[in-house]
Amino acid sequence: MKISSPVLCVVGARPNFMKMAAVLPPLGAVPDPLPTLLIHTGQHYGAAMKETFFQELGMPVPDEDLEVGSGSHAVQTAEIMQRFEPVLDRRQPRAVLVVGDVNSTIACALTAVKKGIPVIHVEAGLRSFDRTMPEEINRLLTDQIADLLFATEREAVAQLQREGIAPEKIHFVGNVMIDTLRRLLPRAPAPERVVSRLTGGAPWSMDHGYGLVTLHRPANVDQPAVLGSLLATLGRAARELPLIFPLHPRTRQAVAKAGLEAALQTPGLLATPPLSYLEMLGLLRSARVVLTDSGGLQEETTALGIPCLTLRDNTERPITVIQGTNTLVGTDPSRIATALAGILDGGGKDGRVPELWDGRAGERIAAILKARLGNGRG
Repeated sequence: MKISSPVLCVVGARPNFMKMAAVLPPLGAVPDPLPTLLIHTGQHYGAAMKETFFQELGMPVPDEDLEVGSGSHAVQTAEIMQRFEPVLDRRQPRAVLVVGDVNSTIACALTAVKKGIPVIHVEAGLRSFDRTMPEEINRLLTDQIADLLFATEREAVAQLQREGIAPEKIHFVGNVMIDTLRRLLPRAPAPERVVSRLTGGAPWSMDHGYGLVTLHRPANVDQPAVLGSLLATLGRAARELPLIFPLHPRTRQAVAKAGLEAALQTPGLLATPPLSYLEMLGLLRSARVVLTDSGGLQEETTALGIPCLTLRDNTERPITVIQGTNTLVGTDPSRIATALAGILDGGGKDGRVPELWDGRAGERIAAILKARLGNGRG
């Protein structure tokens, strides 16, 4: 394989962008830069997302945009594979690097491995042990076909070894999500500035603090009864603590389909369009509590020492519960209310930042890849 052949770095959905933003700069750093090309599958798409996220994160414009768009899991995965294969033929990469657990991750990994191209998986070994989650299937399969696996925590390394993956393929490097958080946190706007933009300058009290909410998992938003119960619970919580609720497009559609728009009009609950990464950071770092079903926010709150209530019964990031500030509360209203009251009364559980969540995970990944691939070997 030619020395100039690149590593194709794949992003598809919003969480991928933050992770890849930590990997690309050290890969390209002198004195021994590794050639890379950025491939955007278009799994999450739209001009606003590209302009905002790529600019904020300091990422280059993608070298290829597959413009796949939305669809069922089968349709989207198949479409990514069909559009990615010609890119492999044209670019002749030495390896394909994928991050996370979205459909783009498994689709591009599977396409590459069937053509004999090495696959690198960043954020390997995370498990919720809930196979009803599409992301869990993506994680399991990607790890089984990857040639190099980079883990965020030691338990993920142990899990990969239990699944029969050779130890020499696995590297414990830390969490690239935290690299990006630490790098960009100083640029995040003040919460008051974000709220003023969202309300058009109308008064919205944050005198006693506020909470931050996100919901997007199918199990929470696709079933009207579950979604309705969660929105009612959030409405009651907003009487005690104002809540800012950026609505994922999937959640917005589910609310409209279920006729639950009135639940978003509760006093103290500020439902907003999706926010940029920097605006989310600005709100996150000053929040008294975060209520979420997002894996990334479980990690970010742990890194920042902010109490987090995860609206799920399981997590693929158990270190955020064992060592961090995260508590699993599921969707039961009484459990959520009790846990929230404990935080408001006592400040929440103490936590510590996990090992190697120090802002240098991308550098460790780059060092390993340059040693393995820098001479042109696949």
